[in-house]
Amino acid sequence: MLGTFVEVVSDESSASEIVFSEIKRIEGLLNKYDPQSEISRLNRYGSLAVSPETLYIIEKAKYFWQASSGAFDITVGPLLDLWGFSDKKYRKPTQAEVNRALRLVGSDKIILDKNNNSVKLKLPGMKLDLGAIAKGYAVDCAVKRLRGQGIKNCLINAGGDIYCLGDNSGKPWRVAVQDPRKRGPLGNLKLENVAVATSGDYAQYFIKDKRRYSHIINPKTGYPADSGVTSATAVASDCLTSDALVTIIVVLGKQGAEKLLDQFPDVKTWIIEKERDNA
Repeated sequence: MLGTFVEVVSDESSASEIVFSEIKRIEGLLNKYDPQSEISRLNRYGSLAVSPETLYIIEKAKYFWQASSGAFDITVGPLLDLWGFSDKKYRKPTQAEVNRALRLVGSDKIILDKNNNSVKLKLPGMKLDLGAIAKGYAVDCAVKRLRGQGIKNCLINAGGDIYCLGDNSGKPWRVAVQDPRKRGPLGNLKLENVAVATSGDYAQYFIKDKRRYSHIINPKTGYPADSGVTSATAVASDCLTSDALVTIIVVLGKQGAEKLLDQFPDVKTWIIEKERDNA
């Protein structure tokens, strides 16, 4: 689901069905690969009257775009297509191709009409990709459903976007932080009623001419992020926030993200930088 594996751990037998059905519902709104989803139809037609939830998540994405000075941008769809991350046919484009795609990038080109619940993309060819925020939002929605059904203990893992609801048989949930270059964890986090997300250049990438190209695109350059960060983990009160922040950290780098993280004093982060000359 959402292009990844979704895992549910709970002592409540109904938890998994609740989580999977809710994530499937959100996927029907935000999955760009589903031709009937709202995001897919918006990308196809350039404007669309959408559900309040789709409007909300685009609004949140624009908030993170502004807060990060453009490092977080859901309009990178044309760049993901260009580099082959959408269809898994990886290639290194020319600078001229990158420049053309960059003309379609910029969340200031997304026009929201809250009165009519509509979204308009300013330029033909623009495409939204919610891959850096949709999983987190879907997990948050599933947690809300679980709480509504009276379920107190559950861990949801949607491809590294995790929420730890309650506890695990009286003990905190233990979540391992993976070493991005080696097998095995760097350590374990003990968490209750918080979200944790991890992102980096190790999940989706290709190597050409001994250089690693990650699926996390820098919206300013049009190239895969090359900030020196191989992995970023963030613990926050909700999964949407932790999901967005780890992407921003990978794009901006450790020092570049410091000012932004000051705006989120309750968020805890672990940032792993690559060693010099290490691809």
